[in-house]
Amino acid sequence: EHEDASLLLQPLLEGQSYGAAAEDGTQCPSVAVPRNSPAKRDCLVVAVLCFGNFINFIDWFIVPGILLDIQKYFGLSDGKTGLLQTAFTLCYMLAAPIFGYLGDRYNRKIILGAGIFFWSGVTLGSSFITQSHYRIFVLSRGLVGIGSASYSTIAPTIIADLFEEGKRTTVLSVFYIFIPVGSGCGYMLAAGMAKSTGDWHWAFRVTPCMGGLALLLLILLVPHKIQRKTAAHRALSISGMIGGADEKPDVYRTTRTGWCQDVGSLVKNCSFVCSSLGLTAMAFVTGALGMWMPLFLYRAQVVQGLVPPCLQDSCNSSNSLIFGGITIGTGILGIIAGAEAARRLRKINNKADPLICATSMFLSALCLYIALMVAQTNILSTFIFIAFGELFLSVNWTVVTDILLYVVAPRRQSTAIALQILVSHLLGDAGSPYLIGAISNAIQARNVPSLQWSFRSMQYSFVTCAFVGVFGGGFFLLTSFYIEEDRKEAQR
Repeated sequence: EHEDASLLLQPLLEGQSYGAAAEDGTQCPSVAVPRNSPAKRDCLVVAVLCFGNFINFIDWFIVPGILLDIQKYFGLSDGKTGLLQTAFTLCYMLAAPIFGYLGDRYNRKIILGAGIFFWSGVTLGSSFITQSHYRIFVLSRGLVGIGSASYSTIAPTIIADLFEEGKRTTVLSVFYIFIPVGSGCGYMLAAGMAKSTGDWHWAFRVTPCMGGLALLLLILLVPHKIQRKTAAHRALSISGMIGGADEKPDVYRTTRTGWCQDVGSLVKNCSFVCSSLGLTAMAFVTGALGMWMPLFLYRAQVVQGLVPPCLQDSCNSSNSLIFGGITIGTGILGIIAGAEAARRLRKINNKADPLICATSMFLSALCLYIALMVAQTNILSTFIFIAFGELFLSVNWTVVTDILLYVVAPRRQSTAIALQILVSHLLGDAGSPYLIGAISNAIQARNVPSLQWSFRSMQYSFVTCAFVGVFGGGFFLLTSFYIEEDRKEAQR
């Protein structure tokens, strides 16, 4: 039976040890601890990881929050502006498989700490880049992406090792809530700092301080070694019973496989492949929305005569503040709703997870399309439909990650997450910000320069996202055909 939500942060197994067994299979000396000590320690570890995830996504969305200021400061076209987020995401995705390989084989705490230190330092350095060094600014965003990859690849696997499946879904929900919260705060922090100081560079000088605090908490509160899940710590099946009771408990501890062998196994996993392609469509849409939506809303308001064109040193940042608030609110509601829907529907349908994701993608695509069509005439309706579109997108974040964690064997999970990051960003949000900007440039080039066509070019290019969202829903539907078989295979 699924336990009550108030008990979901209890330890994976009573008396679970954080000291990893030696590679030769010998057991670490047992240490007497209070009965509730492991549970408290688990909560502290999750809290530190959530704080790091929060900072990670603030850094991710600082640039979109002050995009109009940056575009004006460097004198950029839409295409070159989109390149900023593309550089970040490309470096992020290329670094992810490397950190996935390292995370499966080496100490994860050290990798996380190094990543936080690196991306915080580069973010601080980027705040001093001058107007004539745009290429260095692009490079700095790429380097921040490398540091972020270390965190996003490894942190979820630590949570997976601390909690059983029923508990894991809830704890991952808490962890992934900080994606929209951090993203929304990134917009709001950037816009707020630019407005209060009159200089957008100050937006890049806050999170490095927060990163230093996160690094200190990681050193003090996260155990140096966290035991990786073995067959004896098998995730709960849908029925709530621990599977693999007749398996040898040391199978995963002693078996080592090469990276190529891991990748070959994952490619044959249809549920992993299809859900990763569905996530790719999600990434494409969220990447484009995250980068361009505040600017799109600004241009819509200019066309309607609600705000004047930006001719000052510091541009109107109200749309970033509103969009940041929408991102936080819909993200929290969506992730909680997705986790709760998955928890309830799994009891009656073994294919509930991919079906939830598919339905959410279809509804999100519809809401986004309506928002684009009404933007020129009714800005309030645009905000409402964008909010619903983001809400349905947010439903999927925890559910998609949980699908990966129960259709992939524990010893390959870091590699699987890294590959999923690589594919989803390579075909998703690595290219979507630049693609939307490039399409906008092409449309503007074919028409007389005007405020009207500046808006319409962005509107037409955004329609691409609605169609990609429909394809994403289709891939999640395909996942539902394979998920039961692949889940059983992972439990063997």
